[in-house]
Amino acid sequence: MAEHIIEFRDFGFQYKAQQSPTLYDINFGIEKGQKVLIAGPSGCGKSTLVHCMNGLIPFSYEGTMTGSLTINGRESRELDLFEISHVVGTVLQDSDAQFVGMTVAEDIAFALENACVPQDEMKQEVHRVAQMVNVQDFLGHAPGEVSGGQKQRVSVAGVLVDDVDVLLFDEPLANLDPATGKQAIELIDDMQKQTGAAVIIVEHRLEDVLHRWVDRVLLMNEGRIVADQPADELLSTDLLDRCGVRKPLYVTALEYAGVTVTPEKHPHHPDCLTLEADEMEQLRRWFDKRPQRAPKEVGEVMLEIQHLNFGYEKKDIHVLHDISMQIHRGEMMAIVGTNGAGKSTCSKVICGFETPNEGQITFCGEDFATYSIKERAERVGYVMQNPNAMISQVMVYDEVAFGLRNRKVPEEEIATRVEEALTVCGLWRMRNWPISALSFGQKKRVTIASILVLGPDLIILDEPTAGQDYKHYTDIMEFLLELNARGITIVMITHDMHLMLEYANRAVVFSHGRIIADDTPAHILTNPKVIKEASLKETSLYHLAMKCGISDTSAFVQWFIDYERKTARHDESV
Repeated sequence: MAEHIIEFRDFGFQYKAQQSPTLYDINFGIEKGQKVLIAGPSGCGKSTLVHCMNGLIPFSYEGTMTGSLTINGRESRELDLFEISHVVGTVLQDSDAQFVGMTVAEDIAFALENACVPQDEMKQEVHRVAQMVNVQDFLGHAPGEVSGGQKQRVSVAGVLVDDVDVLLFDEPLANLDPATGKQAIELIDDMQKQTGAAVIIVEHRLEDVLHRWVDRVLLMNEGRIVADQPADELLSTDLLDRCGVRKPLYVTALEYAGVTVTPEKHPHHPDCLTLEADEMEQLRRWFDKRPQRAPKEVGEVMLEIQHLNFGYEKKDIHVLHDISMQIHRGEMMAIVGTNGAGKSTCSKVICGFETPNEGQITFCGEDFATYSIKERAERVGYVMQNPNAMISQVMVYDEVAFGLRNRKVPEEEIATRVEEALTVCGLWRMRNWPISALSFGQKKRVTIASILVLGPDLIILDEPTAGQDYKHYTDIMEFLLELNARGITIVMITHDMHLMLEYANRAVVFSHGRIIADDTPAHILTNPKVIKEASLKETSLYHLAMKCGISDTSAFVQWFIDYERKTARHDESV
């Protein structure tokens, strides 16, 4: 039997400031060369488990450990943080938080400098590792100048120079667009094969990680490991549903059609999926019984952009090129595209944070150029991706009232409007809470309430579900649906193709500062040309439809979304 590099035996951990343990009865081992996915809902203990493995517990987070955790056969309690770092290399969710060098080369060399490696040897090692992760052409660049995918490669290189036995990736897909996320999983797989190291991936986006083979999936819930088995076996149970982790969409579609998913069908990836002829026919019959879909009425044009050009320097018009689009009253639409495609920049121009070089923006027929930023904010609200970047007050009530107080609104009217906004957002009972006591999702609602209280007709949200598990993702999106039903137009900037499919009735695709598609999400995610040009990723439902001989793939994808909302979520408005 192979020796475990990392082994937990009857392990538990309780933070010093908490009354009950975060981890209970953890028992598992990882061998060199294995690739393991650790999945589970937010708050299940994944991050704590990661901190135990990379030494942040107990060196940064104090608490009580019980049982045994060995790293390379030695108790972790006997090792210092420096020794652990030579065995376990960690790539953080936020690559920017991991950079310490002024250039890519300096950042990769950081561990070698600490180890006093001679400069000639250091340069050779930096070039060797840079070639492994394909960043050799960017060694002179500042880490902040490279793309999101390249940043992650630099982070990986920074731990590979230590020749570690374990590569630990903490939510590596959280900030990446679909195509870059796919490349990240391929990079992790390639590094595992080249180095022979054990790989541990902590991620709640199960389907995306299963793009490449993993040996085992550890499913966590409420501080315990509830499953430790191959992906094929786990996907054939209801454990993921019970723990609030989303199954791959193609597996859910098979279940909706009445097909029994078993390990023998190899459901871990659509390309490996094995179905009998009668099971394919069963899926086709489920698709064929779909009712005729009535077209939804489109409201009046609320905001219109015509021939917009913008560059951050006056002579540079290469950020946004000839952007023209309409947003209709009552829509819930998505703006998608790769990192740097111009999505957020376009929103900043709409809100008045940036001034276009050319073009016109009208709101309800009026020229938006005549509006100040303050006046635009009363019509169009902008919610940033990170709620902490928007919050400036200590208490929930004061944060939501802040914008109205800046506008010198009387306190009596503020009280009424804040109560209404907090009630709509499900936060009224928390009105006197300190914001520091709220969860990330609750903070997100506070920022939405602080915009909602101003009475905008349109709200733009930048990555509304970034970093959220399936339950919190669903809570936020169902809440946005409620706002939309109240007549508020919603625009979501997102990398999440599942979100676009499930909740948007229209999507606009940006690529290199241009709009290349404006269509339904189902049509966009079954269009290989648009997917390739905009660095998106086909939905797995497309591959399932093709496998089963369904030619109208976009109709199949749309039927799945409609069926899920109407049957599984009891939404009769579909």
